[in-house]
Order: sequence, then C-alpha cells, then structure tokens
Amino acid sequence: METSHSNLPDEHNSASLSPEVPSTSTTSGWEEVRGHQLYWELHGSENERTVVLLHLGLGSVRSWRRQIPAFVARGWRVLAYDRWGYGRSDARPAFEPNFLRHDAMETRNLLDMFGIENACFVGHSDGGSIALFLAAETPSLFERLVVVAAHIYFEPKMVSGIKGIIADAQAPPLRTALKREHGDRAEDLVRAWVDHWLETDLSSLSLIDELPKITCPTLVVQGELDEHATPQHAQDIADGVKDGHLWLIPGVHHMPMHEIPENFNTLVLNFMEGELPSQTKTGNPT
Repeated sequence: METSHSNLPDEHNSASLSPEVPSTSTTSGWEEVRGHQLYWELHGSENERTVVLLHLGLGSVRSWRRQIPAFVARGWRVLAYDRWGYGRSDARPAFEPNFLRHDAMETRNLLDMFGIENACFVGHSDGGSIALFLAAETPSLFERLVVVAAHIYFEPKMVSGIKGIIADAQAPPLRTALKREHGDRAEDLVRAWVDHWLETDLSSLSLIDELPKITCPTLVVQGELDEHATPQHAQDIADGVKDGHLWLIPGVHHMPMHEIPENFNTLVLNFMEGELPSQTKTGNPT
C-alpha cells in the first residue's frame, strides 16, 4: 500500500476538521481495486474497534469531517475512502446500471486488503444503499449498521431532488464544495452521476428483497424534510431488516450529519456501542 502519515492537506487532516478534538494518528494512501486506484484514510489506533464510513453520491472522505474526530475521540478506529470516481480516487467515465452493487463489492475488496473481518458501518444516501447491499451479501462483516437517507426503491421525489442538485451545482455554495472535493473533474462527475439517475429506469431500483437477509442491529436515520425520499421510505427499511430501529428527525433534510452534527454523532456512537434507542421501528430514539 502507498501510504502517508499525518501530512494530509487541511481539508483531509483530522486535526483540522474539528479544532476542539485532539490530533490523532492518521494514515492515508491509495489501493488498486478492480483496476483503479481508491484513496483511503485510517484514523485512530489499530487496537480499537473499527467503523467504516461510506459517503453519499457526489461526496468523499471530506463528507465525514464532522464525524471522524468525534468517533476517534470516543475510541474508534475509522476507515473512510473515496469510492471510484470521487475525491482523490481515479476518475470514473460513467455509472453503470448496477453501480451500487458494484461499489459494494469494491468495499468488500478493500476491507479484505486491510484484513477487516468485522466492523460497524455508517453509510449515507448512495453509501447507505451500498451498505445494505453489502450487509445482505456478507452479514458476518457487520457488527452494527447505521444507514442515513438510504434508498431501496424508486420514489417520484427522487427525480425532483436530483433536478434540484443540477440547479444548485451551478453556483455557490454547492459548486464551490464540489470543486473542493473533486477538483477540475467536478462538473464531469456531476454530469455522469445525474445522467445515471435520470436516464436509468429507476422503477427497477429495489433492495426490498435484500432487507430480510440483514441480521445485525440496524439504525435507520432520515430527516423528515429529506429532499429525496419520504419518511415512509425510512420506515420501510427499518421494518424490512431483522433488527431495525428508526430515527426520523423533525426539521432536518438530507444531511443530518452536517445539520445536527453533535446530536447525530452522539446517537450514532451510542448505538454502535450497544445502546438501543428507547423507541424502535415507529418512533424517534431518545
């Protein structure tokens, strides 16, 4: 593995992400998976339990900048990586029809390279759907699972949400953020990702049959104002897995880890450490 230690640029340095959290050990590098290079970061001590973070579509490792320091401060080792096409990983010419399942396989390949046989997972949006695919295919990998704004079937709201991204990507602050995360290829990435979701027959998108295969405790998180899915979507995920717990968040949109980072971090960490929400399936955890 090609690695570097504690010499990341500011936007990728754990010490710069949250000034109140002490600097911790960071290792980063690239690994070849299925013919392309994937950029990864490991934060924290190798002796700690591991949590794997899977970012949203058009996101990157930087999407977890408000979570990584908090997770490490609580004694977790954090693995985050840029999926193919995103951030510092190799460019991706297009998103194939089954790219979520393909990316789940790549996640498994990367974990094998690091010798990770069991971990907690937190996946957001596309990353949440990828985590669901992986948990259904390889349940032994999963100690606990947190999915945030994941999608398991088509809803008309998805189309309006994607069209909103097209408009927002034309100007700051989203255009600036995309440029910061993906560099000069940001516009090409947005175009390829949007084309996939608008040109693919989304009615064929369904993970419903995969959900009963997921046996680990699973926390399903979604903002009640999510631009891409209705609250029923999250309810159906929680109902479909073997051990589901639902956190619907009033007044929050698609990005709860950024909109309410302290509350998000606390509840997710408590869940990963074995604390079950006081209400399950049908209510907000307390």
